[in-house]
Amino acid sequence: MSHGISNDPTPGAAGKFSIAFGIERIGLIPLRAPKLAAAILLALCVVAVFGIQRIKIDDSLSQLFRSNTPEYKQYEEVTKRFPSSEYDVLVVVEGKTLLERDSLEKLRDLVTDLQLIDGTRGIISLFSARQPPENGKLPAALFPETLPEGKDYDAFIKTVRSNEVIRGKLLSEDGTLALIVLALDPKIVGNKGLNTTIGEVRKAMAEDLEGTGLTSQLSGVPVMQLEIRNAVERDGLTYNIAGILAGCIIAIIFFRRVSFMIVAAFPPLLAILLSIGALGWLGFSLNMFLNVMTPLIMVISFSDSMQLTFAARDRLIAGEDKYTAFRNAVLVVGPACVLTHGTAALSFIALQFSDSDLIRTFGEAGLMATLIALLAVLSLVPVFGVLLVRKENVFATTIKGADKGVEALRAFCAWIAVRMVGRPALFSLIALLVVGGLGTVYAHLQPRYRLADQVPDKQQAVAASSRLDAKLTGANPIDVLIEFPKGKSLYDKETLDTIAAVHSIIEKQAGVGNVWSLETLRRWIAEKAGKSDVETLKQYVDMLPAYLVRRFISKEEDAVVVSGRVPDLDSSQILPTVEKLDKAMGAVRSAHPGYEIAVTGLSAIAARNSAAMIDKLNHGLTIEFLLVAAFIGLAFRSVVVMLVSILPGIFPVVLSGTVLWLMGEGLQFASVVALTVSFGLGLSATIHFLNRLRLEERPGLDEGKAVERATVLVGPALILTTVVLACGLVVTVFSDLPSLRLFGWLSAFSMIAALIADLFILRPTAMFLISTSRRIQDAWGSKATK
Repeated sequence: MSHGISNDPTPGAAGKFSIAFGIERIGLIPLRAPKLAAAILLALCVVAVFGIQRIKIDDSLSQLFRSNTPEYKQYEEVTKRFPSSEYDVLVVVEGKTLLERDSLEKLRDLVTDLQLIDGTRGIISLFSARQPPENGKLPAALFPETLPEGKDYDAFIKTVRSNEVIRGKLLSEDGTLALIVLALDPKIVGNKGLNTTIGEVRKAMAEDLEGTGLTSQLSGVPVMQLEIRNAVERDGLTYNIAGILAGCIIAIIFFRRVSFMIVAAFPPLLAILLSIGALGWLGFSLNMFLNVMTPLIMVISFSDSMQLTFAARDRLIAGEDKYTAFRNAVLVVGPACVLTHGTAALSFIALQFSDSDLIRTFGEAGLMATLIALLAVLSLVPVFGVLLVRKENVFATTIKGADKGVEALRAFCAWIAVRMVGRPALFSLIALLVVGGLGTVYAHLQPRYRLADQVPDKQQAVAASSRLDAKLTGANPIDVLIEFPKGKSLYDKETLDTIAAVHSIIEKQAGVGNVWSLETLRRWIAEKAGKSDVETLKQYVDMLPAYLVRRFISKEEDAVVVSGRVPDLDSSQILPTVEKLDKAMGAVRSAHPGYEIAVTGLSAIAARNSAAMIDKLNHGLTIEFLLVAAFIGLAFRSVVVMLVSILPGIFPVVLSGTVLWLMGEGLQFASVVALTVSFGLGLSATIHFLNRLRLEERPGLDEGKAVERATVLVGPALILTTVVLACGLVVTVFSDLPSLRLFGWLSAFSMIAALIADLFILRPTAMFLISTSRRIQDAWGSKATK
């Protein structure tokens, strides 16, 4: 082998303790009966396939905030008692000719057809408006069966645009956008029938509005859920294919044998299969975070698989038989593999401190996948090696002198190592200053959250919501729940006064519009019929369809909701509105004691909790730095190694954070989770290098030479795996989900940054601290001798 370096473990490893406390020897057990191990693996794969078929998709928009907090429990209760926004499809029709006679006729045809679609249970549109009531009779529809013509039509349109039930709620002020609220059957929303129903809605829109020049789009929670569901299913297939191709292509290019490609690439792929299958059997549901579990498992396991394969390959070239070569690879590289999976596990454990059930579940799934990946890599690499590698003596002869790809990487690693150890103190100081400067920038990142970031932005829902934001003050509901004290009914004067006061406060609050409640009906009756008595109000409530009444009045008539809408802004911009509303409700609570009044809704939950949750995750990342460094120091039984691991571990995180800052981005859920996980995964290179350096250290060998030898031995595999892993993660940029795109490119960038840290920070820092430690020990030893 070139560079005069042998990968023989005996000289450096003799007498060395295991940094994994012997756990790596698990990988030797299948070597005793490789064929039996392969048969067991086949059976497990079959079981895993059935487990994958059990996996469901969690497409709930509230999944990030699902927790045991009182605020979320209250939000859940409101959605159960007032099942409206969770099941509303928002049909947005827009165009300059919207109020022309022909367009209105076509729009009414659309509303009629939408009501006939299976799975719908009611509709609210501008055609729902009615004329003023007369003599207690059911008021006639505002829109006559045959629309007037000429000047009569113009006068009619003026009446329509001034109608307070329609204006600013179902029809924009400029008369160019109409909102149709289509209520779906809750049974449809939660199953595969939703796809069929939404498909029928889209078909009706296309057919009925053809030739009008009007555009139509769909939004609302069910549409967003469907788009999330489709994106998660589509992305999962994309990531699997991309991960498999990336691993296989890189492995075949550099190993140049199918057998070694299988040995290196298949254990991670089988780890994916087994992990996803286990998630299915354990009842986990795919969501926007668990959807990246495939590339994450690839990241966790492929680096170690490549290191083991490289080590065994070098021993085969040195003349060892395949059993001995793979056994020694497990003994030498295996401890580092265990430790890298251990740091990744700590990253996932750190996510358990989140208040979000979704993020905690992601952490649990990641921890389980990490353990499965460790067992798969340690067990399957040696098993595949002894079963698939043939004629190792012929392989050793043919590969010598023809290993140009690997030799080129080793020459590059040697070139870097020589320069990094030449002036270790200078480079260590530069690294410290750089990491400190980047850390200062990182500290200025602010939490960010928008609902639109959780929904596919290349589909209709986000675009339609943006039009509602522009024309009707928003598509996202914000609710105020009013619960009555015992002895008070819906139609008590104090109850109606309380509802009126709350309604008035909300509609006057800047940033909130489209306010609906029982007070809306009460005002309309008072204005149009000149009546404000309770009996008339009760009569009109009884006339309304049940699905419409349930939007604002609970079934037991012991609570009501006053509902408004806000734009989809960053939560930091919505929070002041929520706080002002809640503060203003204090006066109503004082005036009407006993009435429980709470500002709720997904927008309010997000505004109140997102920043705190992201901050908590970010603080958890800081704690993780210390825990992982201590963990590595404990494994190596060395304070110096603990200190060596800190700078290269932090560098990828603060550099990635600086890039976010330069892009004008803040810390989102996806980014802080990506940085948390990437920190644990990025330490893989550090651990493999430190493990090899420990084995290379021997009496009389200069520290610089030991660093060079370790770099040349582990460097090529680290570079190759970083390329593969970055490719496997960056494929997420093709996702329709903004949060997944952010997670993917930021994780890929962090992996590249980790490689840079390994090559340009770890080497000189290790050289400087180890040599300094030895000089101190020698000085103390000399004093003790004297």
